[in-house]
Amino acid sequence: MMISITEENYLKAVFSATHLSEGRVGNQIIAEKLTVNPASVTEMLRKLQDKKLIEYTRTDGAKLTKEGLKAALKVIRKHRLWETFLVIHLNFKWDEVHEVAEQLEHIQSDKLLDELAAFLGNPGFDPHGDPIPDKNGKMQNMKCKILSDAAIGQKVKVVKVNDNAASFLKYLDKQGIALADKIIVKEIQDFDQSVLVELKGKKEVYLSAAAAKKIMVE
Repeated sequence: MMISITEENYLKAVFSATHLSEGRVGNQIIAEKLTVNPASVTEMLRKLQDKKLIEYTRTDGAKLTKEGLKAALKVIRKHRLWETFLVIHLNFKWDEVHEVAEQLEHIQSDKLLDELAAFLGNPGFDPHGDPIPDKNGKMQNMKCKILSDAAIGQKVKVVKVNDNAASFLKYLDKQGIALADKIIVKEIQDFDQSVLVELKGKKEVYLSAAAAKKIMVE
């Protein structure tokens, strides 16, 4: 079955909104994720339903079928593998890869995808700490929590960021925070829930409550 670029983007949007639950996602949420008119969402979801890639009603929203989930995970696998390739081999920064990977993820060659994964050593995670689905759509489980839930005095390791926006990633770069960094939670302010952390055993920086909620640690 041929799936268009637009259809792939819709499948990804449904997946990202529902993969942590067994629920459905409404038109408005999909429209916000894809920055499109809600009216056009209905038409596309009906097309995806005709292809048996989603289950959809206007009142209950959309949910991926088994085939839809398989297609969504394949696109996500390509996106995250390309991000990994760009960072490791083409000297892209982690805040520069998302838009390029958005274009590369729609290449349809299965051979290219398999060779890319093999060339990279079949990595389990991308440069932002997101798990990369394997060829069968399986992803490694992550046992982590948000930084703001860590206890004062606890030493943790940064394993993932929940916001891939370039502005946020540049903010972390400016603070000197990267994946695999070990940090110590020194203080949590009662007033605004900002978090004081110690980096690499020497530097101390304050992170806003919003930033601390987007940093995943273990």
